[in-house]
Parts: sequence; C-alpha cells; structure tokens
Amino acid sequence: MTVHFIHGMAAAWINARTFYPFSLAWLRLHAGRCALLGFALSFSFGIHAEKPMAADPIIFGQSAPLSGPAAQLGVDFNFGANLYFYEVNKEGGVHGRKIELRIFDDKYEPERTIENTQRLIQEDKVFALMGYVGSATSQAVLPLVNESGIPFLAAFTGSETLRAPFNPNVFNMRAGYFDETGAIVRHLSTLGMKRIAVFHENDANGKAALEGVERAVKSMGLSLVASGSVERNGIDVGKAVRDISAAQPQAVVMMAAYSGSVAFIREMQKLDSPPWLWNTSFVGSQVLARELEERGRGIQISQVVPFPWNANNALVRGYQKVLTEVKGEPGFGSLEGYIAAKVVVEALRRAGSNPSRASFVKAMESLQPYDMGGYTIRFSPSNHNGSTYVDLTMITTGQKFVR
Repeated sequence: MTVHFIHGMAAAWINARTFYPFSLAWLRLHAGRCALLGFALSFSFGIHAEKPMAADPIIFGQSAPLSGPAAQLGVDFNFGANLYFYEVNKEGGVHGRKIELRIFDDKYEPERTIENTQRLIQEDKVFALMGYVGSATSQAVLPLVNESGIPFLAAFTGSETLRAPFNPNVFNMRAGYFDETGAIVRHLSTLGMKRIAVFHENDANGKAALEGVERAVKSMGLSLVASGSVERNGIDVGKAVRDISAAQPQAVVMMAAYSGSVAFIREMQKLDSPPWLWNTSFVGSQVLARELEERGRGIQISQVVPFPWNANNALVRGYQKVLTEVKGEPGFGSLEGYIAAKVVVEALRRAGSNPSRASFVKAMESLQPYDMGGYTIRFSPSNHNGSTYVDLTMITTGQKFVR
C-alpha cells in the first residue's frame, strides 16, 4: 500500500480515526517535517506480503494529543506502538488475529479524553486502552476504566496516582516520576549541587514531579530553594522565571511538556549565569531539541527507555530494523510505544487464541520478568508497576543526544 500526503492537505486528515497500518499520528509526524520543505510524502509498506488473518482483529484504543502544544508526545508513542503492531501483523498477527490501535485526538485536555474514552469503550468496544498521555488526562478516565473493568496500559506518565494505591486495571510500563527525579537529584548531589529549584506544570503531572524532587532533596538534608509553574498547554512563564531566578539555584528540574519547557529555557538562558537545566522524560526530548536548536546544547533529560541509537541493545536493534523498513527516525517516545506494544503482544500470545480481558490481565501478571533484551518488565498479581529503569542523557551539537 502506498499513501501520499500532500502539503496543505493536513486538515483533511485531522478527523481521521485510524490509518492502517500506521495511524494519523505517523502521517502528522512525517508530513509536518516534509511540509517545511513543501514536499509531498509517500511511503510504502508492502501490505501484500501480509499473511491472511483468520478472525476478527483485536482492537486497542488510545486517546492522546495529536494537535496542540503537546502533540508530539501522542504522535511519537502512537508511531512506535504501530511500528511493532505492523511487524506482528505482517507475520500473521497473534494467533491469526490482527492487532489494531485506534486513536482520537484529545489535545491534552481531560474533557476531550473523557469523551474519547467513552466512545472507545461504548461504541468501538475496544479490548483495552493504551498510550494515554499525561496524569490529568489519565486520572480523568479512571472512573470509566474502573467501572468497565477495561485494562489501562502504558500511560505516558510517571504520576503516582496511577501507581498507588494498587489498581487491578492499570499497568504501568515506565518508571515513575519519583524514580526519575530521584535519579536526577542524586546525580546533582554527586556534583556538589545543593541549591535546587523546580519548574513544573500546574497539574497532576507537574505536582508529582515537584513532590519527587522534594522527597529527594529532603533525603539529602536539603530543601528546595524555589519553585514556579506554568499552566498545562501554556507558555506564560514570566512569574516562574522571576521566582526561580531570584533564588539563584545551581540547577532547575523541569516537569512540563515541550511548549512550556521551551519558553522557560529560553528565558532562563538570558540570565548572566543560568543554572543547569534538567527535564524529565515527559518533555518530549526530540521536539524539545528541535525547538531549541543550538540553544538546546547542555540541556539534560532523564529517560525511561534504553538509548534509541544503541545498536548493542537487542531490543533497540529490533526497533531500528523496523524503522529502517519504514524510513523512520529513532526517538525516545516512539521506542516507548514500541516497548508497550511488544509487552501487549506477548501477553496476548500467553492469553490464548480467544482472549478475554480477564485472561489478558492474568497473562500480563505472568510477565515476572519479561526480558525483551535490554529492557525488562516485571508484573505480578500484586504489582502492576513494571519498570524502574532510568537513564540520564544530554542534548549536544546538532540536536543529538549523548548518555
């Protein structure tokens, strides 16, 4: 199958729900880059090579931002998940059944997330939900998740509200914000930095990271010197910059999507002696580097997946192989989506040829551990927090990353 996406036709695709084998998110990601050059984009996946499917597809649902200031977060995760589903479907699916991922744009707004989730559960009757972006959006749909008993998988957030207390419907496949912020603060401590501030979104995501940093510095006998916030989807960072810069921190830990982070970083870099600037994985690393251009050099980011350019990692090699086939580019967000899809497929294989939600949950809980070759998930009937993996990276010249 060959798909053509012409510059100027983006609006025609915005309301599309799914696109097989890759969703609207893949089109938006690559069309956006090519549109800058005024080019048409075409790609081919050789769908004729797929093995025939013997039964109805197993459909997963996703509500995530595909437009607005946090769009790249949803785009990247969806792209990565569909990379793996494409690979599996090409080889005949799972027990002869194709896997589909249906996505709706929620613009990173909880009200839209609720509407999308109601539609996915009630109208589309999806098997499970996966890849929701953000704490506030995920929290908003937890009543629907709990009422329906639908599995809620691999949310793109490290918020503790999805981790404690234990929720039998929720499976987390990434480290929590306490893990990320703890790793950052410990690293700063080894460098002798004691004056630490926090910049965060004024929502559940940001407040979780704020609490994580507070816990970490307290364990070192310190306290935060300052904090400042920005509204979700906002870029008005003036007050936060004034409050934080007045305290003269040595380092600032940021927890905000890339639009707010970019605005904050640009203002902080105007100071005579700007502090070290750290962000968590939620920021969207590549788009942050792209937006900052060369001013991004030296910005440091914690990551919750292996380094996407490390071909020595078996999981990453498999990911890179499929990327080469579809002419895609490696990235942290898409690798996270790829990992989530791989876990989901393994659980479906273990759940048998006619899986129910109950058998799927039992299969997920049997992954104790599931080693993908460089990244391990551990679930159990009493623990649905699958990973504490954290790596530390830095943006360098040419918008590239180093560990």
